[in-house]
Order: sequence, then structure tokens, then C-alpha cells
Amino acid sequence: MKKKVLLSAVAAGAMVLSLAACSSGGSGSGGDGGGDGGLIGVAMPTKSSERWIADGNAVKSQLEDKGFKVDLQYAEDDIPTQVSQIENMITKGAEALIVASIDGTTLTSVLQDAADADIPVIAYDRLIRDTENVNYYASFDNFKVGQQQATSLLNGLGLTDLEGAPVDGAPAGPFNIELFAGSLDDNNAFFFFDGAMDVLKPLIEDGTLVVKSGQTDIEQVATLRWDGETAQSRMEDILTSTYSDGSKVNAVLSPYDGISRGIISALEGAGYSTGAEWPVISGQDAELDSVKAINGGEQYATIFKDTRKLASVAVDMATALLNGDEPQVNNTKDYDNGVKVVDSFLLDSEIVIKDNIKPVLIDSDYWTEEEVNG
Repeated sequence: MKKKVLLSAVAAGAMVLSLAACSSGGSGSGGDGGGDGGLIGVAMPTKSSERWIADGNAVKSQLEDKGFKVDLQYAEDDIPTQVSQIENMITKGAEALIVASIDGTTLTSVLQDAADADIPVIAYDRLIRDTENVNYYASFDNFKVGQQQATSLLNGLGLTDLEGAPVDGAPAGPFNIELFAGSLDDNNAFFFFDGAMDVLKPLIEDGTLVVKSGQTDIEQVATLRWDGETAQSRMEDILTSTYSDGSKVNAVLSPYDGISRGIISALEGAGYSTGAEWPVISGQDAELDSVKAINGGEQYATIFKDTRKLASVAVDMATALLNGDEPQVNNTKDYDNGVKVVDSFLLDSEIVIKDNIKPVLIDSDYWTEEEVNG
């Protein structure tokens, strides 16, 4: 099922207003066009990340607000488990599937089963690859997220403001940086890395930034399953092999808060301490432990992606499909899954540093002041 929608300015504005109304408790549009009590399967990758717990809870509560029954499952990053969970959802009679895949290339067979049963599939934040049986994609502008991660590094080094504009009187460098990327089985990892390198590469080429380890290809810097311990081990190896001459790392590109915390552990183990010589470290997802680390000066920045709004988009997509309508999208060209371009709705993200934790995260009720400062 291939549906294309050209958003008018009015429709786009309506979606923005709907998303702006979201709160931590549920959907910004709950109650209208509600469900008929049918079952919707929601497959999430893991509970080891607080981000995915928040996503699952938000999707479930917003679907239930619309009258649907929800089968929410977490696969703990085990691919056969996720396949089995989706199979069970189909067997139970799910009318739609919302899937945040562990490995976006491994669901071809089970999604064919869904298609054979006329069950629409919405890819949630991670694009499902190598199958025609994915109907829509709800995510963020992931190339822009990568650009923001790189910009946060440059801001921390004093080279740019948070919008990426050069700062007058900025230090000349050179600055030693190291690069980390996400898991190669997650399509988003490539968008994040490509976006970051779009910003960093010119400064690497002119010598302002130096990747002292020489590891600049995504295959070299990837982190399987986005695992913090894996990132810690790699950072320890880099510090031992490349910085034993007394030189210092000035900044580390990290694509995810869990990876950032692994990098921080490696730096602490190597004798780094917070202060003037502590490296600038990026991140993503505004996880509470990392927001606290930003407050404490260990992590410089994270990228805030409001999962309440993402849940609202996915829920609205599922509701539209089951009501016989076409979901709203705002991108019909960038997300090629290897078989087809998947019509998508992309949300915006925001750089968070210590100075704007309150207006961005606390005032929006994403985290409370007690949680951040407790």
C-alpha cells in the first residue's frame, strides 16, 4: 500500500498545533477519530534505555486514549524475540503495527505475514529496510540531528553559537576530536553520522579539528546496539593507543547519551577530571542521567527529541489508516529503505546545554526540576 499526501499549509499548520498541544500524559489529539476497541501491536527494542520506555508508554497511553487496545512488547535487543513478538501480535488479530526495530533489515518475512493479513505497518523512529511492507515512517529529521550534535561540539569548543554561526575571536585550534557513531544495523546511525560530518568535515580538512586516531569512517566508529560498555571499551583503546604521548582529547562526537556515558567512564578511568581540560561531549535523547551529567559538567550537550510528539504522530497515523484516511506526511523523498521510498513525517529536535535545561526540558514538563537536580 503506497499512499502519498501533499501537505497544504493549512494541514501542516494543523499538525504543528496538534503536536504543540502534547503533554507528558498523552496525546494532543486524543478522543477525535478514536479507535473501535481494536488491537494495535507496539514493538519496542529494549527497556535498557529510558528513552524507549518513555516512547512505549507514550504510544500506549495515547492509543488507549483513542479507544484502542494495545499489545506493547519490548524485545531487549534480541532480534528473534522481536520477530516472535510481532508474529504473536499478528496471531492475536492486531489491526495495525507500530514497530521500532532492533535491526531494520531482519523483519522482511514477518512483515510479509502482516501484509498478507492486510495489517498496515508504521516504522517508529527507526526505518524498516529491505521490504515493501512498511506503510509509513514517523521520526525526526535525523540528518539535522547529526548536524546539531556536531554544532554542539563546536559550540562547546567556542567556535560557533548554538545555531552554528562562527564566533568572533574564536580560538584557532587545532583541537583533537574523536568520533563515535551508532549501530550499523540502524538506518538512523547513517543519517546522524552524515549530518555530523557535513558540519565537521570542512574543519577537519582545514586543520581546525584533528581526528588523532585517524578513525573517520562510520564502519570504524560504529557502536553495535548503541551499547555504552562497547563505547567505553573503544574509547579506552583510543586513549591507550593514541593519547599515551601526553596529548589530550578536546571533544568527542557521541550520537547517543548512553554512548556518552560510556565515553565519560573511559575518560575518568584515564585520569581526566572535569574542568578546563575536560573534553566537550555531545549526545542525544535527553536521558535523565545525561541531563544530570550536563548539569555536572561531564557531558556538554544532548539533542532533545520530544518522544511525546513522536508518539502522537505515530498514533495519528495508525488512527487515520484504520479510519480509511491517509496519514499526514511532510517528506516523500529522503527515506529509501532499499525497496521503496517510505512516506514520512519528520519532527524537529533541539540542542540542550546546561544553560537551557530549564526552558527546554523542565518548563515543557519532560523532566521535573526535582528529577534534574535531585
